[in-house]
Amino acid sequence: MQESTVFPCISLFTALLLTQTGSAEPFPFFEPVKPPRPVQVMVHRGLSVAAPDNTRRAIEMCVEDYYEWVEIDVRLTKDGKHVLFHDNHLESKSDGEGAIADHTLEQLLSLDAGSWFASKFAGEKLLTLADALAMGKERVNFYLDCKQIDPELLVEEVIHAGMEKQVIVYGNSEVISKVREYSNKTIPVMAKWRPALGDPVTFAAQHDLAAVEIDAEDITSQVIGEFKKAGVKTQAKVLGEISDNPRTWKKVIEAGTDWLQTDKPLEVLMTSFRSRHRGWPVKVAYHRGANRYAPENTLPAIALAVELGADYIEIDIRTSKDGKFLVLHDAILDRTTNGNGPLKERTAAEVEVLDAGNWFSNSFTSIKVPTLDAALTAMDNQSFAYLDCKDITPESLAKIMRDRDLLDRSVVYQSLEYLRDLKRIEPRVRAMPPLRNIADLQKAAEIKPFAVDAAWRSLSKDLIAVCHEKGILVFSDALGSNESIEKYRQAIEWGIDVIQTDHPARVLRAVELIESK
Repeated sequence: MQESTVFPCISLFTALLLTQTGSAEPFPFFEPVKPPRPVQVMVHRGLSVAAPDNTRRAIEMCVEDYYEWVEIDVRLTKDGKHVLFHDNHLESKSDGEGAIADHTLEQLLSLDAGSWFASKFAGEKLLTLADALAMGKERVNFYLDCKQIDPELLVEEVIHAGMEKQVIVYGNSEVISKVREYSNKTIPVMAKWRPALGDPVTFAAQHDLAAVEIDAEDITSQVIGEFKKAGVKTQAKVLGEISDNPRTWKKVIEAGTDWLQTDKPLEVLMTSFRSRHRGWPVKVAYHRGANRYAPENTLPAIALAVELGADYIEIDIRTSKDGKFLVLHDAILDRTTNGNGPLKERTAAEVEVLDAGNWFSNSFTSIKVPTLDAALTAMDNQSFAYLDCKDITPESLAKIMRDRDLLDRSVVYQSLEYLRDLKRIEPRVRAMPPLRNIADLQKAAEIKPFAVDAAWRSLSKDLIAVCHEKGILVFSDALGSNESIEKYRQAIEWGIDVIQTDHPARVLRAVELIESK
């Protein structure tokens, strides 16, 4: 259907509605992220790539990453309570059996709702709607997907939590009508709109909507414009491989969509930011790849970091018993594989059969410990390699870097002594020794490093300036308690060159705030 045929004519009734609603203000939703972004994300069932969907941890990770909305699924228990669970039956995502509606809340809360995802989530409990609302208060907004609910109870819970401006209720016409009635129109509702349902203004007015959900393929700038005139927010549903991709995100963002429901929230925000800004005021190194969203130091984590636009990807190099080079942080295999013992006591063939992904999520089962060669290939000449040389000889590293033409596309981190030996073998190496404080700079400068890895606690405007006077870049690891927007912004204002992070979404937010000045 051509865009011009969506609205073949506008009736007198519709024209009157447009006149009445064209100046209508949108519902005043709470803004968890201020100043608001031009487009906001609704994270589908929480950060379900990294935690069991619809659980406390999946929601909390969205708050930590500064996402505005979380889509959660609400169901009614046998004894009339609301819990979060997508499927009708328990088998897929818990150790229970049967339908949610056939169990009391007490029975449901005794189940393990985490082991299906990964063993580290063993004992994770189902989350009640009341508990979800309490944890979201003034932190994140919720899209309540009403699978099976008691409208009156839902209204009571939302009002009791003081979350009227932090939810949007999605359901069939009967559900949203009752929610509007019981809440005296104080709780906003949303329905699905399709072209077959008629022009937007009439549709929105008939259902008294604050927002509409629209499938990506049905979105045009004309449709979005009509809803905006009526003061109605628009949410693009971009789920699934066909829609959840940069081409579709770009299309719906350019059409003027307010919200995107997605399984790839950070990718959406990065795409949106790049469309508005040419560059960043700082470069970013992804620690062990995009380790928050995929198993650290694996090919999926590296590939995602590349997709997210990482300037550098930090990986850890170790050597197997038979002299092969593998990517693994720990000296022993136990934490991130199903193997055990020191890696250096295992041949590459023995390590190759191990699972390096299941500890993170069952969806990554069968992911392997990558070879150094495979990891470098995965960077695809789009991101620079940040090589943390845990266990590899300078001679071996120099040969690899020459063979792979890495000398101008990498930085090498190790002790000053190691880097001194490495530069004797290959002077072109971009060496980066650690720098504990400014007093150690003179000694580090003796090897003419490309950069220093400055301890975050020692960062200052003066330290960075002195390094820059000597032609030395400053990297620093903003890990642990240093992973805050305030600390990123301070370091960026001082002139830091590269921030290494486990939380790229937070760095993005810091950059957004700097660029919004």
